[in-house]
Amino acid sequence: MTVPTRLRAEHLPEAMGLTVSAPRLSWTPPAGSTTQAAYRITASNGWDTGRQESAACAAPYTGPALDSRSRFEWRVRTWNTDEAGNETPTGWSQPMPVELGLLHATDWTAQWIGADEPAMARAGERPGYAFTKTFTLDAAPEKARAYATAHGIYELFINGRRVGDQQLTPGSTSYNTTLQVQAYDVTGLLREGANTIRAILTDGWYRGSFGYTRDADMYGTRTAFLAQLEVGSGTATQVIGTDSSWLVSATEITGADLMAGQRVDFRAHDAGSTPTGGKAPGVRPAVVRPGSFTQLAGPLAPPTRVTGELVPVSITRLPNGNQVVDFGQNLHGWIRLTQLGAPGETVALEYGEALGPDGDVTRDHLRPHDFRSPGAFLDAGQVDTVAASGAPGEVFEPRHTTHGFRYVSLQGLAADLAPADITACVVRTDMERIGTFSCSDERLNQLHGIVEWSFLGNTCEVPTDCPQREKAGWTGDWQLFVPTAAYLYDVTGFTRKWLRDVRADQWEDGVIANISPSPGPEATSAEFMAFTNGAAGWGDAIVMVPWEAYLATGDAAILAENWEAMKRWLGFVRTAAETRRHAARAARAPFPAAHEKYLWDTGFHFGEWMEPDGPEPDLFAARTADNGIVATAYYRHTTELMARIASILGLAGEAAALAELSASIRDAWEREYLDAAGHVTQASQANCVRALAFHLVSPVHRTTVTAQLAELIRGAGTHLGTGFLATPYLLPVLADNGELDLAYELLMQDSEPSWLAMVDRGATTVWELWNGIDGDGIPHQSLNHYSKGAVVSFLHRYTAGLRQAPGSAGWDRVVIEPRPGAGLTSASTSHQGPHGLIEVHWAVSTDPADGAVLTLTATIPAGTTAEVLLPGRPAAVVGPGHHTFLAAPGGDSTQPELMRSTL
Repeated sequence: MTVPTRLRAEHLPEAMGLTVSAPRLSWTPPAGSTTQAAYRITASNGWDTGRQESAACAAPYTGPALDSRSRFEWRVRTWNTDEAGNETPTGWSQPMPVELGLLHATDWTAQWIGADEPAMARAGERPGYAFTKTFTLDAAPEKARAYATAHGIYELFINGRRVGDQQLTPGSTSYNTTLQVQAYDVTGLLREGANTIRAILTDGWYRGSFGYTRDADMYGTRTAFLAQLEVGSGTATQVIGTDSSWLVSATEITGADLMAGQRVDFRAHDAGSTPTGGKAPGVRPAVVRPGSFTQLAGPLAPPTRVTGELVPVSITRLPNGNQVVDFGQNLHGWIRLTQLGAPGETVALEYGEALGPDGDVTRDHLRPHDFRSPGAFLDAGQVDTVAASGAPGEVFEPRHTTHGFRYVSLQGLAADLAPADITACVVRTDMERIGTFSCSDERLNQLHGIVEWSFLGNTCEVPTDCPQREKAGWTGDWQLFVPTAAYLYDVTGFTRKWLRDVRADQWEDGVIANISPSPGPEATSAEFMAFTNGAAGWGDAIVMVPWEAYLATGDAAILAENWEAMKRWLGFVRTAAETRRHAARAARAPFPAAHEKYLWDTGFHFGEWMEPDGPEPDLFAARTADNGIVATAYYRHTTELMARIASILGLAGEAAALAELSASIRDAWEREYLDAAGHVTQASQANCVRALAFHLVSPVHRTTVTAQLAELIRGAGTHLGTGFLATPYLLPVLADNGELDLAYELLMQDSEPSWLAMVDRGATTVWELWNGIDGDGIPHQSLNHYSKGAVVSFLHRYTAGLRQAPGSAGWDRVVIEPRPGAGLTSASTSHQGPHGLIEVHWAVSTDPADGAVLTLTATIPAGTTAEVLLPGRPAAVVGPGHHTFLAAPGGDSTQPELMRSTL
């Protein structure tokens, strides 16, 4: 019997340590069902909803009140109706456990502890500390939980065994407001008699160097650890919490930093043994430190884990003695090395994305500017060192740093490495893959794979821009890529966690910080880290990202939890538009025209940012530049989205006011930036793309602006000229305005700048610059920046032809409309939506009698309808099931839906 699957709590497949007292539960209907008529949930704590007449595959928990440590297992069954109206009950799903963590500050009896550091080394050279406690149990416990967190990065061990498989705990958040607590079931690790709990603590995001500026101590100058072990047998509970009775000792980690790397000397390793009474060298009591208990929170996102391993594709010994390991793939994580040097011999491991002319790893292209010394550059970091003790079985795995790399240069290792001696560990937030794509063109398949690897390399805790030089959660990058990401992976929890930080980092005046998590502008040494905040396209992420999360899930609560932050951001933008005029505009006319109050043309903006063959970015010049054509476009787009959001949230009055404001901004943009003939006055591919994508021009002018865009593209030798913000919209705008062939020409262009130039030059992740590896093989800047990879949504929604229907959220209505080009003969895509798996495949074959035939097959899940649009055939609306259609290829029909579901 089929049963509901993919049970979730708060969008998480694992719900351990939640700090939500009424979690939202959801499930996927059984495969092969048609329409859910009702559901029933039961739980181990006595909760029973009874039969609920509803087609919704989600429900809030409404059972007995939950408190700290509450645990229950829930299951669901549904009643489904077929096309004839016959109703059939399913079996019960497999149960899903849900367990709450510690909800209240008063639940904690443990104290924050740290190491006494009379002298503190500079960031990158600070050692790790071990905190140890030995205790006695009269019997093996029936139940035991450990709750732990840190100011820094911690690992937890009980009786010499590592607790759990999570990495880089407690994770990256805006520590000024939120610090995650991990909850572990440690019942099986404890025993009768003596037990030892041990934690390793390093700087991490809390006080290590971070970001482009390499600033350190941004959240504090002292690391600290907090843990509470609760051991239960019968009705008795024994609590072992961190306090001054814990002992601190040195570890084998002599330095650990997320940017610089990790240094290990196994000769200093204490093997996890218990310090004896504080008498051993360096062993001393822990120091009780101040720390908040009100900022502690449970998980919103899946944990960070090692999700894969790669073996070398080659190992090369260079004339200088270094051994260069090529893993064949640019990735984020670290290595595991089992072949160490001789006792006391130090081996250095230099990680990089590219090789220099000498065949060794180069990091020069990753060096950030030193803003304290204009014209100078900082070291790129990404260097580990390890000194062996000679003990058998020593393994080097630096879990207190991370790197972005394809190559590793081992320096100082006399023994020849074998492939089995070194492994690359892929480290990321452990999100479920829910989307696929393939087609008949192998280079496009390679491009899709490159984009996926680039995305996964930037999903360690937060959506980062790059995994080596900065590792920062830039808002602009995620708002550009989140529609693509949400199609390929379940990013809901990952996004919600990040948005919590975005809200926390919002300034009093409504400005959205460029980077989240962020300690605030006062914690950075570079002036630009302050004045660049509040930029169009970056700050708008607070509206655009929740909207995409809602579209992917149908969960309006995601909109509600961000609504106030959206309004504050819009308030900042509106105030700027209505009260300020650009100096050049004021010089031309001392009195503003009526429409100017809708133009946002002051303040700092990145603008389109990094257009091919455009001017070099100048942040300081941008402070006074007029970027109104870009900023006003986003002002219009944000208000239009917020009008929709207000309507969904039942705020009819606000929805009407926002829709009116959005229309006024649109009219002002067209009046200011379109000439009498309907051309964009500041002619660029990006400005034309935005005019069409954001519906900034009247229908009568769309043909003119499309022709202008096409002319600009042809004038660039049929190359794209868009920069950071407009590139995801370029191909869809062309396809939806009668230029499908031109869209495919750009897609298949293989000279720089183009996506396929990256493929042909051996990229395994998306580059920051179109010439990331230039024609001479020289690397430039980051080779792992996913934002340009948003182009693969064109492959999903146009080439394969699967997209959500207008007005749909949660994939309950879809449009299937393949629009092949560039000689493609087949394409397939799938997406696991909230209602189940949607699959589309088409192929062109030649029939001797009928000529070329396009055969399309589609699988539609329960509760979903699909409109199928094929050349030469009337539109067909089908429901759940497996469907096959035949049509003549070609005869493309333009549909006015853009790739970006925000539009």
